[in-house]
Amino acid sequence: MALLCPNPSPMTLEGTNTWVLAEPGSTQVIVVDPGPLDEAHLQAVLAHVAGRGARVTLTLLTHGHADHAESAPRWAELTGAPVRAVGRGHDDLAAGEVLRVGGLETLVVPTPGHTADSISFLLPAEQILLTGDTVLGRGTTVVAYPDGDLTSYLESLEHLRDLTGAGSVTSIAPGHGPIVPDAAGTIEYYLRHRHERLTQIRAAVTALREGTIAAGRGDLADQIVQTVYADVPKAVWPAARMSVLAQLDYLRER
Repeated sequence: MALLCPNPSPMTLEGTNTWVLAEPGSTQVIVVDPGPLDEAHLQAVLAHVAGRGARVTLTLLTHGHADHAESAPRWAELTGAPVRAVGRGHDDLAAGEVLRVGGLETLVVPTPGHTADSISFLLPAEQILLTGDTVLGRGTTVVAYPDGDLTSYLESLEHLRDLTGAGSVTSIAPGHGPIVPDAAGTIEYYLRHRHERLTQIRAAVTALREGTIAAGRGDLADQIVQTVYADVPKAVWPAARMSVLAQLDYLRER
């Protein structure tokens, strides 16, 4: 079950999803992404867990961005439960590691790209993958350059394509937005979208250099955002710029 943190924005959609995971009837739960440092939200999650007659025995972070992880130290104080993630001083999760809490089995699936420390969690019995910001419930995500990189992101999407193709993942529980019932179709869309953007950026770079389109303000990345992302609300242009920088870096490497 997701408890929505009241931190809506162009980047977080309706807000951050804090996932509470447990086997039916279990008194032990896993909490994924307690969210930003919002005491009211943390207390709401605690109340929900207590209402189930349960306690938090493990906290997991999909990545270190503040809207997912800022409250982790405070949450650890409130629950006494260990917090596990990748890097940043946490008890690092390992690829393929199986976490068992109260009969619930959760598999660790590294999915770097959005950030270097991005990780997803698979519930094998339900074929549900918790993706953090790697795949959203609506729209597409940002490659948060320079921490994130497009090579890793595309490799992660290919890995998720393999999981959906094998039937291991059928739906997605994202860090923002609603549950995605068609995991396979969404992963295909994400891959297609990324390659279409790369094609658009190649064309924009060529056109800017040849002068066939007028240069806008700022550096090359800014000019590409103004050209390629002209139909995107300006509120998300800073995020688009990070993705453009990641894509330019990807193209330079090739």
